[in-house]
Formats: sequence, C-alpha cells, structure tokens
Amino acid sequence: MKSTIEKITPQLKSIFDHLHKHPEVSWDENNTTVFIKQLFEKHDCSITTFHDSPGLIIEIGRGKPVVAMRADMDALWQEVNGTFQANHSCGHDAHMTIAIGSLMTLLETGYPEKGTFRFIFQPAEEKGTGALSYVEKGIVDDVDFLYGMHLRPAEELTSEQFAPAIRHGAAKFVEGTIRGDDAHGARPHLNANAIQIGAELVQHLNNINVNPMIPHSAKMTSFHAGGESKNIIPGNASFSIDLRAQTNDVMEELMKKTEAIANMLADYHEVSIDLKIGANIAASVINEEAASIMEKAIIESRGAEKLEPIITTTGGDDFHFYTIKKPHLKATMLAIGCDLKPGLHHPNMTFKHEIIPQVVDILTNALLKTTEEYS
Repeated sequence: MKSTIEKITPQLKSIFDHLHKHPEVSWDENNTTVFIKQLFEKHDCSITTFHDSPGLIIEIGRGKPVVAMRADMDALWQEVNGTFQANHSCGHDAHMTIAIGSLMTLLETGYPEKGTFRFIFQPAEEKGTGALSYVEKGIVDDVDFLYGMHLRPAEELTSEQFAPAIRHGAAKFVEGTIRGDDAHGARPHLNANAIQIGAELVQHLNNINVNPMIPHSAKMTSFHAGGESKNIIPGNASFSIDLRAQTNDVMEELMKKTEAIANMLADYHEVSIDLKIGANIAASVINEEAASIMEKAIIESRGAEKLEPIITTTGGDDFHFYTIKKPHLKATMLAIGCDLKPGLHHPNMTFKHEIIPQVVDILTNALLKTTEEYS
C-alpha cells in the first residue's frame, strides 16, 4: 500500500493545488463536484451526484460492513490581503485530497471482497448544514462506521502527530438585528444609537458567567450600522454572534443568557432586537470502537511514537450531526498534526503539505482494518 501511495503522491499534489486555487463557498461547490467526479469516471466505482445539491458519493465494494469516509468541500468567504474572496483556510482542500488519495489507493491495490467503502464529499460544513442535508438524503442510513478528519493547529498537535478522535464542542451562529429610528447628529436625545447598543451588547456578552471548568466563549463577529451620511445617528443595525461551548448543556445556557441580554437592551432602549439561529452545531459523540480502530491504524502506519491522546477543542464541526441523527453510527475524526500556522480560519493559514500522503496511509489502513474486524 505504501508503494502505491508514493506512486500517486505527485498526482495528489496536483489535485491539492487545483482544489486550493479554485475554492468555492458553502452550497456553491459545483465545480469542485465536477472536478472530483471526473477523476473517477473511468474507474470501476459507483458515483452519485444530486440535482438539488453539490457534493457527491463514490462507492466501491459490496456487502457489509459499510465503511464511510467523509471529506468536507467548502471554503470560507473572508478578506485576504485586502480582498474578500473564497479561501481554503480551514483545510478542506487537504481533506478532499486525502479522501481522493485513499480511494485511489484502494482502487490501485485492491480491496476485500466483503465490505462497502463509501466516500462522502459533503458541501457546506462551514454553514453547519451540509451534514444534516446528507442525513436527510439517507446517505448514512446503512453505514456502520464513519471516519472523518481535520487538520489541527500547531498549538494542539505538533507536526506528524495524530490523535484517534477530536472532542469538538458545540457552536451556534446567531444573526441579530436592531430596529429603531434614525436621528439627526445634533439631536441624540431623539433616538437610541444602534452602535451604542451594539457596544453594550458586546460588554454584556463579555460578562456572561457560566461554569469556568467547561471551555466556552461568546463574542460578536460582525456589526453593521450607519451609512455614508456622517450626521445621522443610526437606529438600525445587523450583527452576528459566535457562541462556543464544550458541552451541549453549557451551549444551552449561553444561548439563554444571550437572549436575556438582547431582551434587556431592547426594553431599556425601547427598540426591537431580534435573534435568529444561523447554524447550530452539536458537540461531538465519539465511538470507542471507531476510535480504537483509528488508534491501531495510526500505530501501524506511523508508529506508536506518533500517537497522541484524544484532542479536546472548542471548535465545532457538523460531522457530529451524522452520529446525533443516526445513533447506530460508529464514528470518529482523525486529528492531524501538520505544523498549521497561524491558525484555522486565518486568511494566510499554511501547513506542511507532505502530511497528506501520511494521512492517506492512516485512513486507508483504518478502512481496511474495519472491514477485517467486522466482516
């Protein structure tokens, strides 16, 4: 298997370069879908696309167990060197390349007669809605084991260190509006300044107290008010709040306090403040059997010295909706140390690309071990 991975490594580099240079945001991964599909159209595999959604499913083998690997496809929309653009600053270009490499390796080296390997190229992870959409399509109804992956920042894992699971936290993206009246800049007593209300909202978010033993955070991530006229006090604004918590219970508490703050400020300033959930990502559910198989795969592929304990992070991932919505699924995510700096979602994020074939080795090994142990 290692010789096959070495053989396809130059092709994987070319694939990664293409994906990195052609990012597409959530629910717009159409060209990415076509690109991946074309890579495998001439191979002996089943390819499924969808008329109402980007993304695709590629399957080889037959029978039980059904072992799946999920790779997220979407890029972020962010400012990069002064220009807003789609940008793969979360490593999804690497995740897709790794899944492609694993499928290529199985096609090249062969795979067991019993067992189905399903590769899920999923859109809209960054929106927190892609996994739910694929659950509704029935894509994991018959899946027994599901494996995912994520590059980890250097502050969590050093380069070429791997953990068999990621203990993600919960996340909520809250969209809000402040509705009031505009006023003349010389008459501030005639309205409530939406910018001032926003500042108070930030201060109260910073003052939220929940159990300090459980990691959590609440912060405003966007605020828009006012226009070109400098002598108008704006009465209206829109904003976004990012909530994070290591457990679903603490997330519920954070949301209740955020709603209470909005209601209090609305009453005090005599304006309306409306909140809407833009995305809701649940905390992880890690299966011990799946994590154990991943641990064995890490040791066999990279050596025991490369194995690290399960990573705990306040970051979220919609991967965990698969197991929450389908409790029969045995799932885990591989944590990948790759000298990722300055951090995930930084517009100029970089990582060591030579990690990609190493991860292909680990995950392909995990797929094969699963069919060996459960067929």
